[in-house]
Amino acid sequence: MTHYKVAEKFISLNGEGVLVGQPAVFIRFHGCNLSCSFCDTTWANEKDAAYSLMTEHQIYEYIKGTGIKNVTLTCGEPLLVPAIEELLCLLSSDQCLHVEIETNGSIDLSPFANIQNPPSFTMDYKLPSSLMEDKMLVSNFKILSKKDTVKFVVGDTKDLNRAKEVIDDYHLTSICHVHISPVFGKINPEEIVNFLIRNRMNDVTMQLQIHKVIWDPNR
Repeated sequence: MTHYKVAEKFISLNGEGVLVGQPAVFIRFHGCNLSCSFCDTTWANEKDAAYSLMTEHQIYEYIKGTGIKNVTLTCGEPLLVPAIEELLCLLSSDQCLHVEIETNGSIDLSPFANIQNPPSFTMDYKLPSSLMEDKMLVSNFKILSKKDTVKFVVGDTKDLNRAKEVIDDYHLTSICHVHISPVFGKINPEEIVNFLIRNRMNDVTMQLQIHKVIWDPNR
């Protein structure tokens, strides 16, 4: 039986993504393979970070006990969690749940796309200010569908221009949802709005992290 390293589990609102504003239960795993300049959950990626060991059935029972149908698997990088396929198969077998995985864009999605009733992916594309763009796996774009999302987190004008290049080069708006969000405190959201309008970026959604608006950003 597999035991998963769960850094935290909690109920909140989806702060971003397609289901922004809706209640969700979050399962945050331990660890990540990237080190983004703007990461706001570095504590969960430290080798000595605290975590609880839970089996897939214990995670499932916790989720069902909340009465919340939207499930977000996050961390770090949940697709690097050992035996994550077992958990995904269990959660996906419950038609009452909507399972979303937040993934950092560096992990091959193809092994997970063949799961029956696969989860939806919210996949980052790391831009220059993250210092992680060279780790991005653009072959993942071929696997995404209309239920999935590519998210660009921008910190400056260079990031905005690069995001537009990637969106245009890979025709992302015809493949999946496309969201652009600011690095909190690094760029004025109005600059993003003006950029989208000026460049006629139809079907691209600018999104704020509403959990950082509702609550203290450092909470």
